[in-house]
Amino acid sequence: DHPLRREPVDIKTLVEAVAEEARALSGGQHQITLSIDGPDISGSAEELRSAFGNLASNAVRYTPPGGSIALSWKDSPDGPQFVVTDSGIGIDQMHIARLTERFYRVDKGRSRETKGTGLGLAIVKHVLLRHGGSLSIKSEAGKGSSFIVSLPGPGSVGAN
Repeated sequence: DHPLRREPVDIKTLVEAVAEEARALSGGQHQITLSIDGPDISGSAEELRSAFGNLASNAVRYTPPGGSIALSWKDSPDGPQFVVTDSGIGIDQMHIARLTERFYRVDKGRSRETKGTGLGLAIVKHVLLRHGGSLSIKSEAGKGSSFIVSLPGPGSVGAN
C-alpha cells in the first residue's frame, strides 16, 4: 500500500458530486436527497469520493423504482459521518457481518442483474481503514438499509 497523502477535503463539493452521480444513475426513478451539516476533513478526496460513491450507487441499485435514498454528511459526538439510508430491499442480518469481504454477495443472481462484482464494500472498508474510519450497517430485509461511515474529526488523532 502507498501511504495516505492527506489533503484538505471540500466535503460539500465531494458529497454534492456523489449525489449528482447517484441521481444520474437513478435516471429519475428514486427520490434522492442530500443534507450537509458537518466539517471539512483531511484525507484523500479521490478515495473518499470512491467510497461514498460506491455506497450511494449501491443504494440506487438495490432500491426499487419509486423508493427513496437519503445522503447526509453530519457531525456526531464520535466525529463526522457520511450516511446513506435507503428504502430498498434490505439485507438479512445473517449477511451483514460478511458484506465487506471481497467477492461476498448476498444474492448471486441479483449481482448479475446489477452487474455487481462483490468488491465495492471491500473497497469502502479499505478506504475507511486508511482514513482511520469505520463502516457500520443497519438493515432489515424488505425494509431498507443504512450505511454509516464514521471518520475522525478535523482535530482528531488519525485525522492528520
